[in-house]
Amino acid sequence: MQSLSIYNSLTRQKEVFTPLVPGHVGMYVCGPTVSGESHLGHARPYVTFDVIYRYLQHLGYKVRYVRNITDAGHFEEEGRVATDKIAEKAQLEKLEPMELVQKYTNLFHWAMEQFNTLPPSIEPTATGHIVEQIGMIEEIIKAGYAYEVNGSVYFDVKKYASTHEYGKLSGRVIDELLTTTRELEGQEEKRDRADFALWKAAAPEHIMRWKSPWGVGYPGWHIECSAMATKYLGAQFDIHGGGMDLLFPHHESEIAQSTICNHQAPVRYWIHNNMITINGRKMGKSYNNVIKLTELFSGQHPILAKAFHPMTIRFFILQTHYSSTLDFSNEALLAAEKGLKRLMDAVEGFYKVDPTAVGAKENSADPSLEAKVNEWLSQLPVLMNDDFSTARVLATIFELVPVLNSIKDGITPAGALSAATITKMQSTLRLWLETILGLKSVQAADQEKLQGVMELLIDIRKEAKGKRDFMTSDKIRDRLAALGIQLKDEKGGGMSWTLD
Repeated sequence: MQSLSIYNSLTRQKEVFTPLVPGHVGMYVCGPTVSGESHLGHARPYVTFDVIYRYLQHLGYKVRYVRNITDAGHFEEEGRVATDKIAEKAQLEKLEPMELVQKYTNLFHWAMEQFNTLPPSIEPTATGHIVEQIGMIEEIIKAGYAYEVNGSVYFDVKKYASTHEYGKLSGRVIDELLTTTRELEGQEEKRDRADFALWKAAAPEHIMRWKSPWGVGYPGWHIECSAMATKYLGAQFDIHGGGMDLLFPHHESEIAQSTICNHQAPVRYWIHNNMITINGRKMGKSYNNVIKLTELFSGQHPILAKAFHPMTIRFFILQTHYSSTLDFSNEALLAAEKGLKRLMDAVEGFYKVDPTAVGAKENSADPSLEAKVNEWLSQLPVLMNDDFSTARVLATIFELVPVLNSIKDGITPAGALSAATITKMQSTLRLWLETILGLKSVQAADQEKLQGVMELLIDIRKEAKGKRDFMTSDKIRDRLAALGIQLKDEKGGGMSWTLD
């Protein structure tokens, strides 16, 4: 079988993937900054790395997938300029920052569930790892690559660059750091304009603050990921992922910090997904084209023609290779919606086919059709092993759709394919569409949601009956009946439901 090859952003070439520890993979992906609601741009990296996580597990690796939550440091600075009215209202009412963090973390998790992404193995928060960040900063100071000024600590980029390959990942020069960094203040404190903050002294009005050897303050943006990745994946690990917009300065700075602390380059394979544009234009507040995920799912945004189901968005993302720019438009999503329905209608109908009823008897199958089908199926791992080419995998599966439809509709004569080949097609399609690509039909996804709601209502009704609150119990039963959902009480106190 062909080996898995990954395009490594560090070396700018495809490389055969060889994990540090045979059979195990450590993967770190930069998670959301929970100062506001997740938007369309956030969907791509988390869907992309969910598929990578799924595929590595399919290959038999034991994967530790670490995806952080950024809830400290530059969180508050971004919050001040955010246009989200809920966040602004919470700040005006002087709510605790952690209330906002929890609100938007919950919304992020909800959105990821809608996209059918698997939860990471570990989801550390920046505020939960202040001790590790301070310890790492102390090591960098001790090594002579950082300095303290007025309670803030800065990384000495030029000193690092004199002995290490600073800029190797991004291909940028040191002087570009200032123009692309998220630093908002304190430029005059630095020895050099390219230096970045490891720790910032907190002004009196700064709510999120911690004690440190340099005074009360909060961590810089870059040190958070270095500290959490080192803690959970070690001094060096296999894969670090994130959006291309994080490549510089964030990931470049991570490399510098971690290399000084751990005396080796932290990551072997860097994977970066490209950006989503909208009608050919970069997503940005100034263009009024930032679409929150709740707006995307509800259709409540002026540039949306309608609401789009999360499975349509997932399918749309996977139809393009993760390293290519993905242009979002109503037309593109409507086409994705139509394509996903065509695909899922075909496979779900085909899953119901009984292979023993329509399969060839003995050796009477059509050899050319058998060969063609088996060739398509055998290509799926080959394509996926070529840098996770989900677009080509889906295109190949679509080649099978006419065959699936003709078999389920009885157009292809019974016996054209062997029972073994039909069984193989059914199991292979389930594996690739559901387990690896994480796709479901819109109807199946909505059915899962309904199942969850019904389980909740049944629990509430059981509790009401246990308290002899028959008014609530009957109300739930009657309201559901009016909606065409019948509840049935079973022996032993159980309940079941059916949809008329």
